[in-house]
Amino acid sequence: MISLSALHIYPIKSCGGISLPQAAIGEFGLNLDRSWMLVDGEGRFLSQREHGRMATISTAFEDDSPALLTVRAPGMDDFHLPLRIEAGAARLPVTIWDDGVDALDCGSAAHDWFSDYLQADVRLVRFDPQARRICSPRWTGDLTATTQFSDGFPILVVGEASLQDLNQRLQKKGAPALPMDRFRPNVVLSGLEAYEEDYLDTLTFGPAGREVVLKLVKPCARCPVPGIDQKTGTRDADWPDEPLDTMAVYRANERVDGGLTFGQNAIVVQGWGNLLGIGQGVVGELAF
Repeated sequence: MISLSALHIYPIKSCGGISLPQAAIGEFGLNLDRSWMLVDGEGRFLSQREHGRMATISTAFEDDSPALLTVRAPGMDDFHLPLRIEAGAARLPVTIWDDGVDALDCGSAAHDWFSDYLQADVRLVRFDPQARRICSPRWTGDLTATTQFSDGFPILVVGEASLQDLNQRLQKKGAPALPMDRFRPNVVLSGLEAYEEDYLDTLTFGPAGREVVLKLVKPCARCPVPGIDQKTGTRDADWPDEPLDTMAVYRANERVDGGLTFGQNAIVVQGWGNLLGIGQGVVGELAF
């Protein structure tokens, strides 16, 4: 039986995530996932690919401050971001890969905090809910899906067994096993065979009348980010090219021009406003 074993959101793109017992599904995927993003002076997005230290910026919801997102980093005072979008924020054109969109500037205090920590001139922006960033129709077909500041699709799905298989391969060559956070999934599933998510078309979560249906549309081609320790922002000096070296032996995928894939990008096709929750049963439909 397939079940939902973990849920994660990453409020600030490429910074630390938050594990949740349940999460609401909306137009852009999981609520508050990648709602904020750091950009350089030209509005181009920043990521751990170039700024590994971003991994050490953590985010949290505090029980005593339910209207705020708390942001922490080593040696820095806590920084608090309002969850409510503030009126009058300046608009700033930003770029994520080849997509351009207007975003909301989070102001000078955020600029100073993040610039100080990353030792670079950066700005924090928030996705404007009035904007529309359309997922690639090459992969969604006749369906129209939107996302915020994710790389391209609102939800990433990974099966536990896939990571177990990869870790067995790593350990066989003497490399250390990796935790799931290296792959930054939103939805983690138990009960699948290794890489079985590659062959699924849809996933249906939740009870009748409150279902959430995800459609798996594109294999996730991996960059070097899974090689970055999400606690330290650094690579293993003894194994700097893992896990990509191991994945190169068996995970090249012609559907993405030979990219090394791990996990599946998904869009929401039913259930906006409903909840995903740990322990929910999941029905998977195979792609034919």
